[in-house]
Amino acid sequence: MSYDLAVFDPSVAPKDREQFLTWFTTQTEWSEAHAYDDPKVSSPALRAWFLDIIKEFPPMNGPYSTSSLPDDEASVTDYSIGQSLVYAAFAWSKAEQAYDTMYRLAEKHQVGFFNVSSDTAD
Repeated sequence: MSYDLAVFDPSVAPKDREQFLTWFTTQTEWSEAHAYDDPKVSSPALRAWFLDIIKEFPPMNGPYSTSSLPDDEASVTDYSIGQSLVYAAFAWSKAEQAYDTMYRLAEKHQVGFFNVSSDTAD
């Protein structure tokens, strides 16, 4: 089990909560016609966000993964990268740091932030 967070393109996602949750569920069916490990398919803001976050939470897979693990192996993160959504699965031991980092970078890059692991889905 992982601690899951997501960022999204706010110009594409519905503003209404119920509509957003339906959109999110559709997005996480991963039915776009591309691999989900390369940010080149994402909007410029999501791509910029991704390139920032991987400095602290390197990707497990894809063109930006590295064969040498960082000193803190728990920082390695599994990303699923879509056109309008990036889903990140973090180690629970990194939950607080992951939340703070993702939220800060979401504000910086002006992308939406979704706490998938929250009981209230906020």
